Amino acid sequence: MDKTKSYEISKQVVLEAFKRVKANKGAAGIDDESLEAFESSLKNNLYKIWNRMSSGSYFPPPVKAVEIPKKNGGKRILGVPTVADRVAQMVVKIYFEPQVEPHFHPDSFGYRPGKSAADALAATRQRCWRYNWVLEFDIKGLFDNIDHELLMKAVQKHTDIPWVILYIQRWLKAPFQMPDGTIKERTKGTPQGGVISPVLANLFLHYAFDMWMVRNHPDKPFARYADDAVAHCRSKEDAEKLHDSLKKRFAECRLELHPDKTRIVYCKDDDRQDNHPEIKFDFLGYTFRPRRSKNRHGKYFINFTPAVSNKAKKAMRQKIHDWRMHLKPDKTLEDLSRMFNPVIRGWVNYYGRFYKSEMYSALRHMNRALVRWVRRKYKKYTRHHRRAEYWLAKIARREPKLFVHWQMGIYPAAG
Repeated sequence: MDKTKSYEISKQVVLEAFKRVKANKGAAGIDDESLEAFESSLKNNLYKIWNRMSSGSYFPPPVKAVEIPKKNGGKRILGVPTVADRVAQMVVKIYFEPQVEPHFHPDSFGYRPGKSAADALAATRQRCWRYNWVLEFDIKGLFDNIDHELLMKAVQKHTDIPWVILYIQRWLKAPFQMPDGTIKERTKGTPQGGVISPVLANLFLHYAFDMWMVRNHPDKPFARYADDAVAHCRSKEDAEKLHDSLKKRFAECRLELHPDKTRIVYCKDDDRQDNHPEIKFDFLGYTFRPRRSKNRHGKYFINFTPAVSNKAKKAMRQKIHDWRMHLKPDKTLEDLSRMFNPVIRGWVNYYGRFYKSEMYSALRHMNRALVRWVRRKYKKYTRHHRRAEYWLAKIARREPKLFVHWQMGIYPAAG
Protein backbone atom coordinates (compact mmCIF):
# COMPACT_ATOMS: atom_id res chain seq x y z
CA MET A 1 0.00 0.00 0.00
CA ASP A 2 1.13 3.56 -0.77
CA LYS A 3 2.30 4.89 2.62
CA THR A 4 0.95 8.38 1.88
CA LYS A 5 -2.55 7.07 1.17
CA SER A 6 -5.20 6.68 3.88
CA TYR A 7 -7.20 4.08 1.94
CA GLU A 8 -6.24 1.17 -0.25
CA ILE A 9 -8.17 1.40 -3.52
CA SER A 10 -7.14 -0.56 -6.60
CA LYS A 11 -6.25 1.45 -9.72
CA GLN A 12 -7.53 -1.53 -11.71
CA VAL A 13 -10.99 -1.13 -10.15
CA VAL A 14 -11.01 2.58 -11.07
CA LEU A 15 -10.36 1.62 -14.70
CA GLU A 16 -13.07 -1.07 -14.55
CA ALA A 17 -15.46 1.53 -13.07
CA PHE A 18 -14.85 3.82 -16.05
CA LYS A 19 -15.54 0.97 -18.52
CA ARG A 20 -18.91 0.30 -16.85
CA VAL A 21 -19.83 4.00 -16.80
CA LYS A 22 -18.93 4.26 -20.48
CA ALA A 23 -21.10 1.22 -21.32
CA ASN A 24 -24.06 2.86 -19.54
CA LYS A 25 -23.57 6.05 -21.60
CA GLY A 26 -25.37 9.03 -20.01
CA ALA A 27 -25.33 12.82 -20.18
CA ALA A 28 -22.84 15.38 -18.85
CA GLY A 29 -23.20 16.74 -15.32
CA ILE A 30 -22.83 20.34 -14.09
CA ASP A 31 -19.33 20.66 -15.61
CA ASP A 32 -20.73 19.89 -19.11
CA GLU A 33 -17.96 17.33 -19.61
CA SER A 34 -19.09 14.52 -21.93
CA LEU A 35 -17.85 10.93 -21.79
CA GLU A 36 -15.78 11.59 -24.94
CA ALA A 37 -14.12 14.66 -23.41
CA PHE A 38 -13.39 12.73 -20.19
CA GLU A 39 -11.89 9.87 -22.20
CA SER A 40 -9.66 12.19 -24.24
CA SER A 41 -7.54 12.63 -21.09
CA LEU A 42 -8.41 9.30 -19.52
CA LYS A 43 -5.19 8.40 -17.71
CA ASN A 44 -4.95 11.79 -16.04
CA ASN A 45 -8.66 11.89 -15.09
CA LEU A 46 -8.66 8.38 -13.61
CA TYR A 47 -5.45 9.08 -11.69
CA LYS A 48 -7.05 12.19 -10.15
CA ILE A 49 -10.10 10.20 -9.01
CA TRP A 50 -7.93 7.39 -7.59
CA ASN A 51 -5.58 9.84 -5.86
CA ARG A 52 -8.37 11.82 -4.18
CA MET A 53 -10.39 8.77 -3.17
CA SER A 54 -7.30 7.05 -1.74
CA SER A 55 -6.36 10.06 0.36
CA GLY A 56 -9.90 10.72 1.64
CA SER A 57 -10.02 14.11 -0.11
CA TYR A 58 -12.64 13.27 -2.75
CA PHE A 59 -15.69 15.52 -2.42
CA PRO A 60 -18.52 15.04 -4.93
CA PRO A 61 -19.60 18.12 -6.89
CA PRO A 62 -23.29 19.12 -6.88
CA VAL A 63 -25.63 16.89 -8.88
CA LYS A 64 -27.27 18.39 -11.96
CA ALA A 65 -31.05 18.38 -11.41
CA VAL A 66 -32.98 17.61 -14.60
CA GLU A 67 -36.77 17.76 -14.66
CA ILE A 68 -38.35 14.76 -16.40
CA PRO A 69 -42.08 14.83 -17.22
CA LYS A 70 -44.01 11.97 -15.60
CA LYS A 71 -46.37 9.85 -17.68
CA ASN A 72 -49.30 10.82 -15.47
CA GLY A 73 -48.47 14.55 -15.46
CA GLY A 74 -46.21 16.42 -13.08
CA LYS A 75 -42.42 16.23 -13.02
CA ARG A 76 -39.77 14.22 -11.26
CA ILE A 77 -36.22 15.31 -10.62
CA LEU A 78 -33.48 13.16 -12.06
CA GLY A 79 -30.00 13.79 -10.64
CA VAL A 80 -27.17 13.63 -13.17
CA PRO A 81 -23.71 13.42 -11.57
CA THR A 82 -20.61 14.44 -13.55
CA VAL A 83 -18.77 11.70 -15.47
CA ALA A 84 -15.91 11.75 -12.91
CA ASP A 85 -18.41 11.43 -10.05
CA ARG A 86 -20.17 8.53 -11.79
CA VAL A 87 -16.79 6.76 -12.02
CA ALA A 88 -16.15 7.39 -8.30
CA GLN A 89 -19.63 6.05 -7.43
CA MET A 90 -19.01 2.99 -9.58
CA VAL A 91 -15.76 2.31 -7.67
CA VAL A 92 -17.74 2.22 -4.42
CA LYS A 93 -20.48 0.12 -6.03
CA ILE A 94 -17.91 -2.48 -7.21
CA TYR A 95 -16.67 -2.86 -3.61
CA PHE A 96 -20.03 -2.49 -1.83
CA GLU A 97 -22.57 -4.37 -3.98
CA PRO A 98 -21.04 -7.86 -3.44
CA GLN A 99 -21.27 -7.24 0.33
CA VAL A 100 -25.06 -6.63 0.32
CA GLU A 101 -26.26 -8.56 -2.75
CA PRO A 102 -26.14 -12.07 -1.15
CA HIS A 103 -28.45 -10.85 1.66
CA PHE A 104 -31.19 -9.48 -0.60
CA HIS A 105 -34.54 -11.26 -0.88
CA PRO A 106 -35.09 -13.48 -3.96
CA ASP A 107 -38.32 -11.57 -4.75
CA SER A 108 -36.57 -8.20 -4.99
CA PHE A 109 -36.01 -7.93 -8.75
CA GLY A 110 -35.01 -4.31 -9.52
CA TYR A 111 -31.46 -3.22 -10.39
CA ARG A 112 -29.92 -6.54 -9.42
CA PRO A 113 -27.39 -8.64 -11.31
CA GLY A 114 -29.04 -11.69 -12.87
CA LYS A 115 -32.61 -10.49 -12.20
CA SER A 116 -35.04 -8.60 -14.41
CA ALA A 117 -38.51 -7.12 -14.70
CA ALA A 118 -39.46 -10.14 -16.84
CA ASP A 119 -38.62 -12.42 -13.88
CA ALA A 120 -40.87 -10.32 -11.60
CA LEU A 121 -43.72 -10.56 -14.13
CA ALA A 122 -43.37 -14.34 -14.51
CA ALA A 123 -43.46 -14.85 -10.71
CA THR A 124 -46.48 -12.52 -10.37
CA ARG A 125 -48.38 -14.28 -13.16
CA GLN A 126 -47.96 -17.68 -11.47
CA ARG A 127 -49.01 -16.33 -8.07
CA CYS A 128 -52.14 -14.61 -9.42
CA TRP A 129 -53.36 -18.12 -10.30
CA ARG A 130 -52.75 -19.39 -6.78
CA TYR A 131 -53.89 -16.37 -4.73
CA ASN A 132 -57.23 -14.61 -5.26
CA TRP A 133 -56.24 -11.11 -4.11
CA VAL A 134 -53.41 -8.66 -4.78
CA LEU A 135 -52.31 -5.55 -2.94
CA GLU A 136 -50.68 -3.33 -5.55
CA PHE A 137 -48.62 -0.48 -4.10
CA ASP A 138 -46.09 2.16 -4.92
CA ILE A 139 -43.92 4.21 -2.56
CA LYS A 140 -44.34 7.95 -2.93
CA GLY A 141 -41.08 9.53 -4.11
CA LEU A 142 -38.85 6.77 -2.74
CA PHE A 143 -35.56 8.14 -4.10
CA ASP A 144 -36.40 11.65 -2.80
CA ASN A 145 -37.39 10.58 0.71
CA ILE A 146 -35.02 7.86 1.92
CA ASP A 147 -33.99 8.71 5.48
CA HIS A 148 -30.20 9.18 5.64
CA GLU A 149 -29.77 8.09 9.26
CA LEU A 150 -31.67 4.82 8.79
CA LEU A 151 -29.88 4.15 5.50
CA MET A 152 -26.41 4.67 7.00
CA LYS A 153 -27.28 2.22 9.80
CA ALA A 154 -28.00 -0.39 7.13
CA VAL A 155 -24.81 0.47 5.20
CA GLN A 156 -22.67 0.08 8.35
CA LYS A 157 -24.31 -3.26 9.11
CA HIS A 158 -22.96 -4.65 5.82
CA THR A 159 -19.53 -3.05 5.39
CA ASP A 160 -16.68 -1.98 7.62
CA ILE A 161 -14.66 -0.43 4.77
CA PRO A 162 -14.21 3.12 6.13
CA TRP A 163 -13.88 4.88 2.76
CA VAL A 164 -17.01 3.19 1.38
CA ILE A 165 -19.00 4.53 4.38
CA LEU A 166 -17.35 7.98 4.07
CA TYR A 167 -18.13 8.45 0.37
CA ILE A 168 -21.69 7.12 0.59
CA GLN A 169 -22.31 9.74 3.33
CA ARG A 170 -20.85 12.46 1.10
CA TRP A 171 -22.99 11.44 -1.89
CA LEU A 172 -26.13 11.49 0.21
CA LYS A 173 -25.37 15.09 1.20
CA ALA A 174 -24.22 16.31 -2.24
CA PRO A 175 -26.52 19.23 -3.16
CA PHE A 176 -28.63 19.60 -6.30
CA GLN A 177 -27.87 22.30 -8.84
CA MET A 178 -31.35 23.26 -10.05
CA PRO A 179 -32.17 24.12 -13.70
CA ASP A 180 -32.06 27.84 -12.83
CA GLY A 181 -28.53 27.46 -11.39
CA THR A 182 -29.45 27.71 -7.71
CA ILE A 183 -27.95 25.22 -5.27
CA LYS A 184 -30.38 23.17 -3.15
CA GLU A 185 -29.11 21.40 -0.04
CA ARG A 186 -30.34 17.85 0.59
CA THR A 187 -31.21 16.30 3.94
CA LYS A 188 -32.91 13.11 2.69
CA GLY A 189 -33.11 10.93 -0.41
CA THR A 190 -30.55 9.56 -2.83
CA PRO A 191 -30.62 11.06 -6.36
CA GLN A 192 -32.47 9.00 -8.96
CA GLY A 193 -29.78 8.86 -11.64
CA GLY A 194 -26.84 8.25 -9.33
CA VAL A 195 -24.81 5.06 -9.91
CA ILE A 196 -24.87 4.03 -6.25
CA SER A 197 -28.54 5.02 -5.67
CA PRO A 198 -30.26 1.79 -6.86
CA VAL A 199 -28.14 -0.37 -4.52
CA LEU A 200 -28.85 2.01 -1.63
CA ALA A 201 -32.60 2.09 -2.37
CA ASN A 202 -32.68 -1.72 -2.48
CA LEU A 203 -30.76 -1.91 0.80
CA PHE A 204 -33.17 0.51 2.47
CA LEU A 205 -36.26 -1.40 1.27
CA HIS A 206 -34.64 -4.72 2.16
CA TYR A 207 -35.10 -3.73 5.80
CA ALA A 208 -38.10 -1.41 5.47
CA PHE A 209 -40.19 -3.93 3.49
CA ASP A 210 -38.68 -7.28 2.39
CA MET A 211 -37.45 -8.50 5.79
CA TRP A 212 -40.50 -6.99 7.53
CA MET A 213 -42.74 -9.07 5.21
CA VAL A 214 -40.73 -12.23 5.96
CA ARG A 215 -41.18 -11.64 9.71
CA ASN A 216 -44.78 -10.39 9.80
CA HIS A 217 -46.48 -11.78 6.69
CA PRO A 218 -44.60 -14.95 5.67
CA ASP A 219 -47.78 -16.33 4.03
CA LYS A 220 -48.01 -13.45 1.51
CA PRO A 221 -45.51 -13.72 -1.37
CA PHE A 222 -44.51 -10.47 -3.08
CA ALA A 223 -42.57 -9.20 -6.07
CA ARG A 224 -40.76 -5.88 -5.69
CA TYR A 225 -39.03 -3.92 -8.43
CA ALA A 226 -37.41 -0.91 -6.69
CA ASP A 227 -40.39 1.11 -5.37
CA ASP A 228 -43.07 -0.74 -7.34
CA ALA A 229 -44.51 -3.90 -5.76
CA VAL A 230 -47.39 -6.38 -5.51
CA ALA A 231 -48.22 -8.72 -2.63
CA HIS A 232 -50.55 -11.72 -2.93
CA CYS A 233 -53.23 -12.54 -0.36
CA ARG A 234 -55.70 -15.39 0.19
CA SER A 235 -58.64 -13.16 1.13
CA LYS A 236 -59.85 -9.57 0.87
CA GLU A 237 -59.56 -9.25 4.69
CA ASP A 238 -55.90 -10.32 4.51
CA ALA A 239 -55.25 -7.69 1.82
CA GLU A 240 -56.96 -4.96 3.89
CA LYS A 241 -54.97 -5.89 7.02
CA LEU A 242 -51.72 -5.90 5.04
CA HIS A 243 -52.57 -2.47 3.59
CA ASP A 244 -53.13 -1.00 7.08
CA SER A 245 -50.01 -2.50 8.61
CA LEU A 246 -47.91 -1.52 5.60
CA LYS A 247 -49.01 2.11 5.96
CA LYS A 248 -47.83 2.07 9.58
CA ARG A 249 -44.58 0.32 8.68
CA PHE A 250 -43.66 2.83 6.00
CA ALA A 251 -44.53 5.74 8.32
CA GLU A 252 -42.04 4.27 10.85
CA CYS A 253 -39.43 4.28 8.07
CA ARG A 254 -40.39 7.87 7.10
CA LEU A 255 -41.91 6.80 3.80
CA GLU A 256 -45.47 6.97 2.46
CA LEU A 257 -47.62 4.73 0.28
CA HIS A 258 -48.76 6.48 -2.89
CA PRO A 259 -52.52 6.94 -2.31
CA ASP A 260 -53.47 6.81 -6.03
CA LYS A 261 -51.27 3.84 -6.88
CA THR A 262 -52.15 1.57 -3.96
CA ARG A 263 -55.17 -0.69 -4.48
CA ILE A 264 -56.66 -4.05 -3.58
CA VAL A 265 -57.43 -6.11 -6.69
CA TYR A 266 -59.45 -9.31 -7.18
CA CYS A 267 -57.83 -11.74 -9.65
CA LYS A 268 -61.08 -12.73 -11.34
CA ASP A 269 -61.26 -15.72 -13.70
CA ASP A 270 -63.67 -18.56 -14.60
CA ASP A 271 -63.26 -20.21 -11.18
CA ARG A 272 -63.58 -17.01 -9.13
CA GLN A 273 -67.09 -15.60 -9.03
CA ASP A 274 -66.96 -12.92 -6.30
CA ASN A 275 -67.71 -9.35 -7.28
CA HIS A 276 -65.23 -6.58 -6.63
CA PRO A 277 -64.89 -3.21 -8.41
CA GLU A 278 -61.13 -3.64 -8.98
CA ILE A 279 -60.21 -6.59 -11.22
CA LYS A 280 -57.05 -5.35 -12.90
CA PHE A 281 -53.69 -3.82 -11.99
CA ASP A 282 -50.62 -2.49 -13.80
CA PHE A 283 -47.12 -3.72 -12.98
CA LEU A 284 -43.90 -3.02 -14.91
CA GLY A 285 -45.64 -1.95 -18.13
CA TYR A 286 -48.10 -4.86 -18.15
CA THR A 287 -51.79 -4.94 -17.24
CA PHE A 288 -52.95 -8.02 -15.34
CA ARG A 289 -56.67 -8.67 -15.87
CA PRO A 290 -59.20 -11.35 -16.89
CA ARG A 291 -58.63 -12.32 -20.55
CA ARG A 292 -60.06 -14.88 -22.93
CA SER A 293 -57.56 -17.70 -23.47
CA LYS A 294 -57.65 -21.00 -25.31
CA ASN A 295 -56.62 -24.26 -23.66
CA ARG A 296 -54.74 -27.05 -25.43
CA HIS A 297 -58.04 -28.68 -26.46
CA GLY A 298 -59.11 -25.49 -28.28
CA LYS A 299 -61.69 -24.56 -25.62
CA TYR A 300 -61.95 -20.91 -24.53
CA PHE A 301 -61.84 -19.90 -20.88
CA ILE A 302 -61.28 -16.72 -18.83
CA ASN A 303 -57.78 -16.53 -17.41
CA PHE A 304 -56.23 -13.81 -15.17
CA THR A 305 -53.09 -12.97 -17.09
CA PRO A 306 -50.73 -10.11 -18.09
CA ALA A 307 -50.38 -8.28 -21.43
CA VAL A 308 -48.78 -5.00 -22.49
CA SER A 309 -50.60 -2.07 -20.84
CA ASN A 310 -52.47 0.64 -22.75
CA LYS A 311 -50.04 3.18 -21.27
CA ALA A 312 -47.07 1.25 -22.74
CA LYS A 313 -48.78 0.93 -26.14
CA LYS A 314 -49.48 4.65 -26.14
CA ALA A 315 -45.80 5.33 -25.34
CA MET A 316 -44.75 3.07 -28.28
CA ARG A 317 -47.07 4.88 -30.70
CA GLN A 318 -45.75 8.22 -29.44
CA LYS A 319 -42.15 7.09 -29.95
CA ILE A 320 -42.91 5.99 -33.54
CA HIS A 321 -44.60 9.36 -34.14
CA ASP A 322 -41.56 11.19 -32.71
CA TRP A 323 -39.24 9.41 -35.19
CA ARG A 324 -41.00 11.45 -37.92
CA MET A 325 -40.09 8.96 -40.62
CA HIS A 326 -41.99 10.84 -43.33
CA LEU A 327 -39.43 13.64 -42.93
CA LYS A 328 -36.60 11.26 -43.90
CA PRO A 329 -37.20 10.72 -47.64
CA ASP A 330 -33.41 10.80 -48.17
CA LYS A 331 -33.15 7.46 -46.30
CA THR A 332 -33.66 3.99 -47.79
CA LEU A 333 -35.83 1.28 -46.22
CA GLU A 334 -32.59 -0.45 -45.14
CA ASP A 335 -31.50 2.77 -43.37
CA LEU A 336 -34.82 2.97 -41.51
CA SER A 337 -34.52 -0.69 -40.60
CA ARG A 338 -31.03 -0.12 -39.12
CA MET A 339 -32.18 3.01 -37.26
CA PHE A 340 -35.36 1.68 -35.66
CA ASN A 341 -35.13 -2.13 -35.46
CA PRO A 342 -33.13 -2.13 -32.18
CA VAL A 343 -35.96 -0.27 -30.41
CA ILE A 344 -38.71 -2.44 -31.94
CA ARG A 345 -36.73 -5.56 -31.02
CA GLY A 346 -36.54 -4.31 -27.42
CA TRP A 347 -40.33 -3.84 -27.32
CA VAL A 348 -41.01 -7.28 -28.80
CA ASN A 349 -38.56 -9.00 -26.43
CA TYR A 350 -40.09 -7.31 -23.38
CA TYR A 351 -43.79 -6.85 -24.16
CA GLY A 352 -44.07 -9.99 -26.29
CA ARG A 353 -43.38 -12.40 -23.42
CA PHE A 354 -46.99 -12.74 -22.33
CA TYR A 355 -50.11 -12.50 -24.53
CA LYS A 356 -48.03 -11.20 -27.44
CA SER A 357 -50.99 -10.36 -29.74
CA GLU A 358 -51.98 -7.45 -27.47
CA MET A 359 -49.02 -5.43 -28.75
CA TYR A 360 -49.80 -5.93 -32.47
CA SER A 361 -51.92 -2.77 -32.67
CA ALA A 362 -48.92 -0.65 -31.59
CA LEU A 363 -46.66 -2.38 -34.14
CA ARG A 364 -49.19 -1.75 -36.94
CA HIS A 365 -48.62 1.92 -36.19
CA MET A 366 -45.06 1.37 -37.45
CA ASN A 367 -46.46 0.15 -40.79
CA ARG A 368 -48.62 3.25 -41.08
CA ALA A 369 -45.57 5.45 -40.45
CA LEU A 370 -43.64 3.53 -43.15
CA VAL A 371 -46.49 4.04 -45.64
CA ARG A 372 -46.31 7.80 -44.95
CA TRP A 373 -42.56 7.60 -45.66
CA VAL A 374 -43.22 5.79 -48.99
CA ARG A 375 -45.69 8.50 -50.04
CA ARG A 376 -43.18 11.24 -49.22
CA LYS A 377 -40.23 9.49 -50.89
CA TYR A 378 -41.88 8.37 -54.15
CA LYS A 379 -43.86 11.02 -56.02
CA LYS A 380 -46.03 8.44 -57.82
CA TYR A 381 -47.50 7.36 -54.47
CA THR A 382 -47.99 10.84 -52.98
CA ARG A 383 -51.73 10.84 -53.61
CA HIS A 384 -52.27 7.10 -53.57
CA HIS A 385 -52.35 5.72 -50.05
CA ARG A 386 -53.59 2.24 -51.09
CA ARG A 387 -50.97 1.86 -53.80
CA ALA A 388 -48.21 2.90 -51.39
CA GLU A 389 -49.53 0.36 -48.89
CA TYR A 390 -49.65 -2.33 -51.58
CA TRP A 391 -46.05 -1.61 -52.65
CA LEU A 392 -44.82 -1.83 -49.04
CA ALA A 393 -46.82 -5.01 -48.38
CA LYS A 394 -45.17 -6.65 -51.39
CA ILE A 395 -41.69 -5.81 -50.05
CA ALA A 396 -42.68 -7.02 -46.57
CA ARG A 397 -43.66 -10.43 -47.95
CA ARG A 398 -40.57 -10.64 -50.12
CA GLU A 399 -38.15 -9.48 -47.39
CA PRO A 400 -39.82 -10.18 -44.04
CA LYS A 401 -36.47 -9.96 -42.21
CA LEU A 402 -36.17 -6.24 -42.97
CA PHE A 403 -38.22 -5.18 -39.93
CA VAL A 404 -38.63 -7.06 -36.66
CA HIS A 405 -42.45 -6.84 -36.69
CA TRP A 406 -42.59 -8.12 -40.29
CA GLN A 407 -40.88 -11.29 -39.08
CA MET A 408 -43.89 -11.73 -36.79
CA GLY A 409 -46.23 -11.54 -39.79
CA ILE A 410 -47.45 -8.00 -39.03
CA TYR A 411 -47.45 -6.74 -42.62
CA PRO A 412 -48.86 -3.51 -44.05
CA ALA A 413 -52.63 -3.91 -44.58
CA ALA A 414 -52.80 -4.14 -48.39
CA GLY A 415 -51.50 -6.98 -50.53
